[in-house]
Amino acid sequence: MNTTELLKQVRRVEIKTKALSNNIFAGEYHSAFKGRGMSFAEVREYQIGDDVRDIDWNVTARFNRPHVKVFEEERELTLMLLIDVSRSLDFGTQKRRTRDLVAEIAATLSFSALQNNDKVGAIFFSDKVELFVPPKKGRKHILYVIRELLSRPSQSRPANVGLALEYLMQTISKRCIAFVLSDFFVDGDYTKPLSIASRKHDVVAIQVYDRRMAVLPDVGLLKVVDAETGHEQYVDSSSASVRASHSQWWRNHQHELRECLRKSGVDGISVATTDDYVKSLMMLFAGRGVLR
Repeated sequence: MNTTELLKQVRRVEIKTKALSNNIFAGEYHSAFKGRGMSFAEVREYQIGDDVRDIDWNVTARFNRPHVKVFEEERELTLMLLIDVSRSLDFGTQKRRTRDLVAEIAATLSFSALQNNDKVGAIFFSDKVELFVPPKKGRKHILYVIRELLSRPSQSRPANVGLALEYLMQTISKRCIAFVLSDFFVDGDYTKPLSIASRKHDVVAIQVYDRRMAVLPDVGLLKVVDAETGHEQYVDSSSASVRASHSQWWRNHQHELRECLRKSGVDGISVATTDDYVKSLMMLFAGRGVLR
């Protein structure tokens, strides 16, 4: 992809996701992810309906009229995006690649954070940390993150979620919101680092996948290539037993992922490339979703 095409793609992603963030998600994001607490803002005259426990008796005595303390939420949150850039996310058989879906979701979350004056940072990972983007505020910073995601070469090695979470713990000292965006076809067991990270940070898993990973179509002999190892083999998709075995493999994978998140106390949603991810994110913001 040349520079002109890349800039056009970044702009398309910005236009679509910024509109969603401004019109739909910003309020839900604010409600779903609270700040650190409440801080004193000002004193004003008492109004009907105010909590009498907030009356400032010193100011009330001075002006001989009841006044109350007004508090506001301390936000100053940090949103960290842990983004899988392994080659398996280049897979796509229908509307778009899983990588394209990751880019849109990451941008939507980032612009929602921007609307709430929160910082945004990113960790791009494969079997190692490929790039760390320190959290900052501002549109230009978010566009930089999106551009890096769209232009970064896919890595042939399986992703290591545990390593990315450990890096998050080492680099971000204060509590943050951490979204892990991956297909979760990863290397190694990450239950322990996920559990540790979720005690300090508000961790959320977003699984992206192509529906052909869940259901193998009946189209005869297929040449299947593992994007990360390069291994090739032919699969007879017309065989009912082959399709049943594939479906069982998918169900087992999803069960293991759900169990890992449950044990770690982490919420998660799964989004297919053919899904309306708007609905999935609304479900997440409204009540913290569950994986299918």
